[in-house]
Amino acid sequence: MSDLDTLILKHVNDPNYRPVKPKVIAKQLDFTDDDVSRLKRTIKRLVKDGKLAYGPSHLVCPVAAEHPASKVGKPVKEKKSKHIVGTFRRAQGGFGFVRPEDATSADGRDADIYVPANAGGDAANGDTVRIRLSGKRGRMGKPEGRVIDVVQRATNRFVGTYLEQAGMGLVQIDGKIFNEPVYVGDPGAKGAQPDDKVVIEMVRFPSHVRDGEGVIVDILGQRGQPGVDTLSIIYEFNLPGEFDEGSLENARKQAEKFDESIGPRRQDLTDETVITIDPATARDFDDAISLERTENGHWLLGVHIADVSHFVRPNSGLDREAKNRATSVYLPDQVIPMLPEIISNNLASLQPDKVRYAMTARIEFTAEGQRVATDVFKSAIKSCRRFTYEEVDQYLADRSGWKKKVTAPVHRLLGDMHELAMMLRMRRMKRGSLELAMPELTIDLNKNGQVTGAHLEENTESHQIIEEFMLAANEAVAEMLFDKGLLFLRRVHGAPSPRKLKALNEFVKELGLKTDDLASRFALQDLLSDVKGDSREHAVNYSVLRSMQRAIYSPEEEGHFALASDCYCHFTSPIRRYPDLTVHRLIDAVNRGKPPEQHMGELLTLGDHCSEREQRATDAERELNKVKLLNYLEDKVGTRLEGVVTGVESYGLFVTGVELPAEGFVHITSLSDDYYKFDKAGHVIKGFRSGNTYRLGDQVTVAVASVDVERRELDFRLISKQGGAEQKRNAGIGKRKKEKHPNKRGRKKRR
Repeated sequence: MSDLDTLILKHVNDPNYRPVKPKVIAKQLDFTDDDVSRLKRTIKRLVKDGKLAYGPSHLVCPVAAEHPASKVGKPVKEKKSKHIVGTFRRAQGGFGFVRPEDATSADGRDADIYVPANAGGDAANGDTVRIRLSGKRGRMGKPEGRVIDVVQRATNRFVGTYLEQAGMGLVQIDGKIFNEPVYVGDPGAKGAQPDDKVVIEMVRFPSHVRDGEGVIVDILGQRGQPGVDTLSIIYEFNLPGEFDEGSLENARKQAEKFDESIGPRRQDLTDETVITIDPATARDFDDAISLERTENGHWLLGVHIADVSHFVRPNSGLDREAKNRATSVYLPDQVIPMLPEIISNNLASLQPDKVRYAMTARIEFTAEGQRVATDVFKSAIKSCRRFTYEEVDQYLADRSGWKKKVTAPVHRLLGDMHELAMMLRMRRMKRGSLELAMPELTIDLNKNGQVTGAHLEENTESHQIIEEFMLAANEAVAEMLFDKGLLFLRRVHGAPSPRKLKALNEFVKELGLKTDDLASRFALQDLLSDVKGDSREHAVNYSVLRSMQRAIYSPEEEGHFALASDCYCHFTSPIRRYPDLTVHRLIDAVNRGKPPEQHMGELLTLGDHCSEREQRATDAERELNKVKLLNYLEDKVGTRLEGVVTGVESYGLFVTGVELPAEGFVHITSLSDDYYKFDKAGHVIKGFRSGNTYRLGDQVTVAVASVDVERRELDFRLISKQGGAEQKRNAGIGKRKKEKHPNKRGRKKRR
């Protein structure tokens, strides 16, 4: 039990304590504003562990005092509460759903409780609410409830577009959070002009019985101007801004002290042949590779990771800022780094021909690729060559042609790296590791930052080489720490629930695919392999992904289902991920013979924080990609696109473009050639007269019908359906020549 756990339990179990909300407890314990969220997460975990309880209005109570009667010694008869606390999401139609706090990622939407439009009160997306169950069954047979209390607002600030009507200043909030504009005062408030993107502070949240009211706190610029869309997403998701002066000063002092000297506690590896392989646009290099053969035929792999822990000391201002950010955020036209660039792009970056500090994982494999030993230590390296992924692919395509371009040791190293990586990859697949064909979307930008298109990233063999070595290092480090009996932040990925696997099994059978029981990871592997090159590939891969739980950070021993690994952590990217930094510090403490005092509770809290920050970054990146594509298509109404049906619902079809991977919607009412009905079991819509069908994987031609950037909506008009669901693979995706923004950092996969 952590010190914070003990402090909270002692306070709540004091005879003079009266139930109050977490914010009040924070004041009673003299917590700073920065520590309130940590206290709330700890209380939430203690409730889940049965050590505390929530009472009415989300008051925090001792476990034996969930009812005021217990305060006077009266026995309390236990009964199942009809009050549930959870996260509210409002749909466009005004109704909403609440995901209970105790629901797991495996439960997914099945745990949701339906809230009618007139029962949501003034709750907004993401708010933590308390609801009362009605006993009725609502939409899709879900239990129904009514919001009786907003426990905690997700945010009071929103981004939208300013407009003026009937002598009033109004703001239409971006997305589908609120249907009606929010009143913000007289026209021209704070100098706002129509079509300005603005940030407002909500004074009164809208509900079905009253309008909302807010005040403008910032003007971002005119809608459509370069960079305004990015600013809007930064504010919408409350992403971090500039580093405070204290953090920057700390980083400058580290730069002044750094002199490339190699101390006695750091192994000198500067004579070894070490290289980096990164995207062409990368500005920071956090991993480097060396590889040699031993006399007994074994492989000795060196995975050298930037030693960020040397520059970011525990509990320093810089460390607190890095912990709060927890991750770098990769947006299409900029990166919001976890660490100041003087560290991330310079001191810690493993730049070629410079002495750089590293944490090295030296891993020994047999000739067949079986790991037999791991040693992790502080080192100093000097990378002799920086490669891009494209260059390594060129080398693999014509090795002899590269003999004059690189030195003999580097040429040999590249060949050996490819041989070992493919061996490790084969072994990983053999043990049941899954690989989903879900390539990342990249927005193409010109030198002015304007969108010129988009493409899907290819996972070529050069990417696979680095991926395999990073996976091997992460797993080796995790097992080493586990063998020493230490607690650490793991990267855990739970197995899918039997219910979701059953639904997936039924879905793929309706697509005409034969498969064994998908409870077996090898059956899942076979399924993914069978649809490669098939027009149903995207639909199947997406459905498999939807059946999976979300990977998170936690000290619990849950394993990583997708990687078929019993023990896995993140070690390879401390420049951009805080969990990796904690693992580096733990290794160094063990090597110094001073393993730290560890608390499961504190690690659980930190894991929750890092997982939440990672999800926020992912959501922000995805939303900005969508906004930029919509801005690009706004003046292209009528443009025809070849696409693939990637979703079928009762109200229409989702179609994703091939050359331009934007997803739009074809409403069922726009299919004017017939009257169509949805067949849920077959995930197909079928015409009554013609018998014409549209199902997942069908290839179609569509035209851009309408674009609404503010509501984040893209509608297509169906032109025609191409014959046969087994047409040739969409080979053109991701192979166009791309213009790249000169200031954009290359992004690495989340391994």
